[in-house]
Amino acid sequence: MPRGRDVSNSCCLPLHLNEDNARFGLLAALILLYLLCGAVVFSVLEHPSEVQAHRRWDEQLANFTEQNSINLKTLQALLRQYEEAFAAGIRVDKLRPRWDFSGAFYFVATVISTI
Repeated sequence: MPRGRDVSNSCCLPLHLNEDNARFGLLAALILLYLLCGAVVFSVLEHPSEVQAHRRWDEQLANFTEQNSINLKTLQALLRQYEEAFAAGIRVDKLRPRWDFSGAFYFVATVISTI
């Protein structure tokens, strides 16, 4: 009897790849590589403008708090509450309700046409 490893009792069975499984694995690896390259390109292109926009926002906050004698922490708390209200669908302008009949109809039509 040859002195090899007994794979029947091993926790790691050898992986038998047929041609279809190998192609699927290669396709999955290529898609993952494509996604990673896209993420790198997107990050390199967008990061500088995001940093610049953040810097402009910080300057606007500093100018506003200085001109209006408002505490920065208080203003940030108010802005945080505004963001939460906006995310909940509360609108500042009272032009029309967010979920009036025409808006609800448009939403339902969009969902149905997407499916």
